[in-house]
Amino acid sequence: MADYHFSVTQIKRSAGQSAVACAAYRAGEKLHSDYYGENSDYTKKKGVICADILLPVNAPAEFSDRETLWNAVEKAEKHPKAQLAYSFDFSLQNEFSIEENIAIAKEFIQKNFVDRGMIADYAIHLSEKEDGGAPNPHVHVMCPIRPLNSDGTWGAKQRRVFRLDDNGNRIRDGDGKELFDAVPTTDWGTPETLEHWRTAWAEINNAHFSEHNLRIKIDSRSFERQGLSQIPTVHKGPNVREMERRGIVTEKGERNRWIRQINASVRVLSERMNELISWIRDLKEQLSVKPEPTVAELLREYFDQRNAKAWSNIAKVNNLKEQARLMMYLENHGIVSVSDLKEHIDQVNEKAHPIQLQFIQIKNRLHTMDILEKAGERYTRAKPVYDQWYGIFFKKSKEKYAEQHKKELNAFHASRKQLQNGRYLDEKGNFDSDKLDRDREKLLLMMEQFREEHKPQSEQAEILSAIRKATSSVSKAEAQNRSKSSIPDKQISKETEQQTPPKKNRKKEDYSLD
Repeated sequence: MADYHFSVTQIKRSAGQSAVACAAYRAGEKLHSDYYGENSDYTKKKGVICADILLPVNAPAEFSDRETLWNAVEKAEKHPKAQLAYSFDFSLQNEFSIEENIAIAKEFIQKNFVDRGMIADYAIHLSEKEDGGAPNPHVHVMCPIRPLNSDGTWGAKQRRVFRLDDNGNRIRDGDGKELFDAVPTTDWGTPETLEHWRTAWAEINNAHFSEHNLRIKIDSRSFERQGLSQIPTVHKGPNVREMERRGIVTEKGERNRWIRQINASVRVLSERMNELISWIRDLKEQLSVKPEPTVAELLREYFDQRNAKAWSNIAKVNNLKEQARLMMYLENHGIVSVSDLKEHIDQVNEKAHPIQLQFIQIKNRLHTMDILEKAGERYTRAKPVYDQWYGIFFKKSKEKYAEQHKKELNAFHASRKQLQNGRYLDEKGNFDSDKLDRDREKLLLMMEQFREEHKPQSEQAEILSAIRKATSSVSKAEAQNRSKSSIPDKQISKETEQQTPPKKNRKKEDYSLD
């Protein structure tokens, strides 16, 4: 099944990360870090299919060596909490061969990263599946955040844009210092660029699906932006996937399996009801040209045709069982005419509509839980920074610390506001993850009860779809007969001779219902 995953994070010293060590892990190599004075050896790592470095035209040739490149990046960054590289992670498709996946990934990386002036160190991984499960091919790409100048030297990440008053003069603060904003020199880190990359990755894969005549498409947008009433699954990550592969049931794995079942059942119900409403309208128009037969008569005619073509007793028995099941439904619900059937479908749809609304409401609340969980993670990471800032007594020291940790403090305040609104901070001001988990479990239980309570509507939709299929077949055949009756006999005879294959090449078919 086609899969879409495209994410980007930053490799940074503030998180205790080394660009050299990260590159060694992704490429499955042994590299030495001059900055830390240590080796990172991942030569025994399995699943690395290939690894390579793509350089823009202004990059030094020696950067094609992985150890040279990332040591140069580490050397160029002086700050102890420097941001070193963008780390991209996106999934490949099992519908393509590994060779084709490699070609698609290289094409995407060249066009979207390297042609923008970015150095791209990529590695393609294919997780081993001893239990025969679906493989997980994916790409890791590391790109230095600091851009290159046209002469191949390292450029600036940011530039100063001084704040000006109405007269065009630079604004100064109380201490006489000129105020300015630090503006990135590239657009690589903007949400718009990330959105462009995510869309481009979906488009290049969809183009290859079309070349293979596969009726598959992936979409970079969330279910909500696509207008789909589906709950998004949770990205499992390599650790959870490995546990599931070994037969260990995980919370994320169970949740994803459950979510897929719910999405499938609601999607089928919605699709069937939409088809039924459209079909009954068309059927009424078709039957308006002559006296309207009963639904039971249409069903009998359909199954008579099926039995006439059936060549085994098993096929005929299955046809009779299905006919009895549909006839019983008509009798139990007092459905005689097509008008009665239309009225009944409208009633079923009226009951199904609140189901879909309930589902959307619970889905939105679960989505909010996911947002709050991420806010809680950001809050927990940033809280020590805030606590330290809060404890600084002297004003200038406090302002200096705030400027140095502006990003962390902004993240703290934004996430604290979200958690306060959701009431997920305890008395000590800590993120109450246990309360969030309890509330999520309540919603999941509500969803399970919701599915059980509305099973009858799903079963009704399935039976009505079977009735639609049978009666549509009969009415379609009658429409074809009427159109043929208006064509001269000689033309019909000629078309029949052209379309009917020789008898000796025809095979028997079993027209039983599945």
